[in-house]
Parts: sequence; structure tokens; C-alpha cells
Amino acid sequence: MKVIFAGTPEFARVALSAILAAGHDVVLVLTQPDRPSGRGMKLTSSPVKQEAERYGIPVYQPANLKDPSTHEAIRAAKADVMVVAAYGLILPQAVLDIPSRGCLNIHASLLPRWRGAAPIQRAIEAGDAETGICIMQMEAGLDTGPVLLEKRQPISDSDTGASLHDKLATLGAEAIAEALAKLDDLKKVVQPEKGVTYASKLSKEEAKIDWSSPSELVIRKVRAFNPVPGAWTLLNNEPLKIWRAQLVQSKGKPGDVLSVDGGIVVACGEGAIKVTELQKPGSRRMESAAFLAGVKIKPGMRLGD
Repeated sequence: MKVIFAGTPEFARVALSAILAAGHDVVLVLTQPDRPSGRGMKLTSSPVKQEAERYGIPVYQPANLKDPSTHEAIRAAKADVMVVAAYGLILPQAVLDIPSRGCLNIHASLLPRWRGAAPIQRAIEAGDAETGICIMQMEAGLDTGPVLLEKRQPISDSDTGASLHDKLATLGAEAIAEALAKLDDLKKVVQPEKGVTYASKLSKEEAKIDWSSPSELVIRKVRAFNPVPGAWTLLNNEPLKIWRAQLVQSKGKPGDVLSVDGGIVVACGEGAIKVTELQKPGSRRMESAAFLAGVKIKPGMRLGD
């Protein structure tokens, strides 16, 4: 089929690669405008744009799709279907109506759970046992369209936002290739009204650790927000990112350092965690032993406000 692909980050790039490998004719790629990135704030193309350029596919980068004049390039492509994956821009109904077979979205959750911007992280943060990929027929509502294909993915106790992202990117690529191959045979399953939840955007503020929370909630936040935005706390009134930790059997006043043997054990509202990888501003991520060699932390000290 003739396909328009709309996406921006690595999650979408994996899907674009799978569509190309399946032999479809990707006639146009939509991706967000180049953004400043890195320490030098150099203007950088998205992973999807870089993939498209490798294959010589025309790339279109409108700042938004509200103006009808931005629809002309999409209409001129005369595509059978548009595939959307983590694009980052809202598609108005006028755009959804352009491809003859409509628009398909690769969504990283088991809809209707976790509609919205950050389904991967929210699933870990909530303690879900599984998540997955839904190929959805797009409509004007936020991830409300009927589901054409669903694939499930268990969430392990060691999964982070990064590891689950990679698993779901691969699963999403497999799912969209399968959906395009048998599009005529797929049935539209209307999403149930029961069980709807929303995965709001991530913020640095919410990634701050509340040590009065139970240790299981703290651990899930550390896992979910690794690598973005990164769970953090304060040490001597300076920010300290916590990248990895594990549950331990101990207790104390929330935020207090209980021991530094084999890791930094910190008391929570219920139970405690052992921090095994962390990072201070201007430094690299370190295992706790290497960190303690340069930063004095001892039992009785306190993390947080």
C-alpha cells in the first residue's frame, strides 16, 4: 500500500523501519520540526526524519496541522493509509479524512487503559502486571477509536521506562506490519466505556520522591521515570537523581539514611529501599559504591526536604 507515516521519536522509527521492510511504499513522512539538543543545543533531526532520509523519502515538518494549507502535501501524496506513532501533533478531522483507508495509530497500552501521552511510564508507576500495543483506527477523540489489533506484553519487576519502551517499540513494529498485511480482514472493536484511564504527560516536579510513600510506590516511580524525567530527591539541598533501587526489609523515619553497606538504604513511609545507582548534577551515573567514594553519606543523614 501507499503509506504516509507520522511519528517523531525512536519508538516511531522502529515502526517506520518495519513498514519499509514489509515492502510498503512510504510516500511521505511527517515528523516534528528539528529541535535544539545536547549540550551545544545543536539543531537535531528526529529519529524518524533520519530514517526517512536514509531511504530518500520526502519529509514534511509542519509546526501544527491546524491551517488547511498544511494539508496540501498530505492530500497530494494520495496515500491509502496514514500510520501514526508518537507523532506529538493533533490530527484534525480534515487530515484524518484524507487517506482512503483512514489513519491507524500505534498506541503503547491496552486501550482503554492509559489513553494519552505517557502510557508506558504510567503502567509501571501504577504497578500494572501487563501492558501491550493496540493498533487503533483514529478518530477525533484522544485515543478513543476502535481497536483493530492487540498484542500483550508482561511487565517484569525489573522493567524501567527505557526497557519497556524498547520491548513495546519492537512489539508495535510487529503489530503494524501484521495489521497492514491483513487490513481487510481486521474487525473494529469499539473500546468499552469501563476501564478508561489517562496517561498524563510526565513532569520533573512529579518525579521528586516523596519519602513518606510506601517503598513499593517509591520503587515504581524510580523504575517508571528512568530515563525521563528521572526520579530525584535532595541531598544537602542539592538535587540527586536516583536511577536504580531495590526493596529491602528495614524501617525508620522517612528519608533517613539507615545504612550505606552495599548500597544506600533509605527509609520510606512503609519499608525501605536500597539505592544502587545515582547521579549528582554535573556528574555521570554511578553505582552506589563509586558514588560513596566521592560523596560522604552516612547513617543518620537525611534525603529530601
